[in-house]
Amino acid sequence: MIVSKQTKVFFSIAAFMMALAISIGAFGAHGLKPYLDAYGLEIYTKATSYQFYNTLGLFAIAVISFIFPNAKKIKLSYILVFIGMIIFSFSLYTLALTKIMWLGAITPIGGSLMIVGWLLLSYNIYKEI
Repeated sequence: MIVSKQTKVFFSIAAFMMALAISIGAFGAHGLKPYLDAYGLEIYTKATSYQFYNTLGLFAIAVISFIFPNAKKIKLSYILVFIGMIIFSFSLYTLALTKIMWLGAITPIGGSLMIVGWLLLSYNIYKEI
């Protein structure tokens, strides 16, 4: 089985992000719990959940890029979901830890990028079939 370089990169990034999501989640649950109030813990947990689920999605996009190796916009979908996940989750991690409230204004940018990435993927899968 021949796997393209792009697909290998997609799988590699997804695997790294999964390890990071698990590490950050464990750190929050065990190391930060005594330092975060209920609001901070809720925000931190939401960030970890979005990172985890969208990382599973990155794995799915990697599989789709293997199935449709010539679909050019699959890469754009991957990038949008990845960058959106970083902006969304890491703005919430930082908000939970620092209480810098204006960071909450950045979070929707990440969410919007994830939504656009998933919609673009949906459209491109439909076009490829």
